[in-house]
Amino acid sequence: MDAHGKGFSIVKTKNNRQKLNDRSMESIVNIFRSGTVLRSIALCALLCALSCKTKSEQSANTLANDEVAFSMGSFGYDREFLSKHYKNMVVLENGESSILISPELQGRVMTSTASGDEGHSFGWINHELIKSGEIKEHFNPTGGEERFWLGPEGGQYSLFFEKDSNFELDNWYVPQELDTEAFNLVRRTEDKAYFERDMKLVNYTGTTFDLRVQRNITLLDKEDAAEILGLNIPETLKMVGFASENNLTNIGPEDWDKKTGLMSIWILSMFNSSDHTTIIVPFKKGDEDILGKKVTDDYFGKIPKERLQVGDSVLFFKADGKERGKIGISPQRALPVMGSYDAKSKVLTIAKFSLREGATDYVNSLWELQEFPYSGDAVNAYNDSGDLGPFYELESSSPAMDLKANESSSHIHQTFHFVGDEDELEKLAQGILGVSIKELSGE
Repeated sequence: MDAHGKGFSIVKTKNNRQKLNDRSMESIVNIFRSGTVLRSIALCALLCALSCKTKSEQSANTLANDEVAFSMGSFGYDREFLSKHYKNMVVLENGESSILISPELQGRVMTSTASGDEGHSFGWINHELIKSGEIKEHFNPTGGEERFWLGPEGGQYSLFFEKDSNFELDNWYVPQELDTEAFNLVRRTEDKAYFERDMKLVNYTGTTFDLRVQRNITLLDKEDAAEILGLNIPETLKMVGFASENNLTNIGPEDWDKKTGLMSIWILSMFNSSDHTTIIVPFKKGDEDILGKKVTDDYFGKIPKERLQVGDSVLFFKADGKERGKIGISPQRALPVMGSYDAKSKVLTIAKFSLREGATDYVNSLWELQEFPYSGDAVNAYNDSGDLGPFYELESSSPAMDLKANESSSHIHQTFHFVGDEDELEKLAQGILGVSIKELSGE
């Protein structure tokens, strides 16, 4: 297997018994040459060896014949791999479209495919970390095509830093409830899975939150996609789509207040990066004096212009997994859609999500004590450097949730992958994102 796992498949090697049988038959043939009587005995032995196999041999051959070899990068490979390491994996299927969900990882959609077991696996999976069985102290980047988190990450209302600690990497911890602990699978149907988990979290100021998370995953078909996206999906294109409805309930006795900190639902989708993949984020066009800056692009240092191109109403961000960078769009500029395009594999990915009209209070995740803790982003995208893995992320957030006791609020995030003819994908990109993808192919 090379560094990228090419040529690796889930199959068992041939039994060494065959080599022993070859040597046994060679010995019989030698005896066969030694004399008439011995030739008769040897002939019977040879025929027996050729026609009779032990029960264990027959069983081994049947097992080998029943197994299907899946190459790394395929949905079948990831399904077999993850099923060996996590319990009770949930598969939702409709024809060749499938998604794979892990209750052990917070009802996380691990990956999906539009082309059956042998089709491309769209979610980024950290095979090496999962295989090692290691549990990291700060964060376990196991991957997954869509995971549930809560914000803010930084600031005086952070859920990722303990009270009075410095905002440094050594002090940053992902809450276990969002990292390594399981959600309960409440029930499932042919195309839906329902998860739930109660939590008690404490923020940087010491405020305690008692909350219930309900996360419902639905496999979508082309009719659903057409209704959600507002245009017909050509029959010639392959597609997989799914929606997560994420609900947060304040089950504690106290109302949640801006003065002591609020939370937001934060959905992050990890996809496989490549040299041919570009993130596409449309946003509202307008004067910066009215709408504010177009994009925040200096979370981890300013992103170079050759990696990020910002127009009047759309940006293009290189998703090659080779240089760390993150962008953010404010609620004043954000639109409820973004996407990416892999020009080599001809895959158009769309993320559609709820964006509450008029809501401007979004939690601020900057790693500092903040003057404006509710001036955060509604939309984010991230490209990794390869330190964690060759992946990129599309992210959406809910507004800050000032819930009274027993009140609830929700955030919906929908993911679609379309695969096929670029002319058909071009029509979808124009209709959904308002951009041409052909220029991303060098045309």
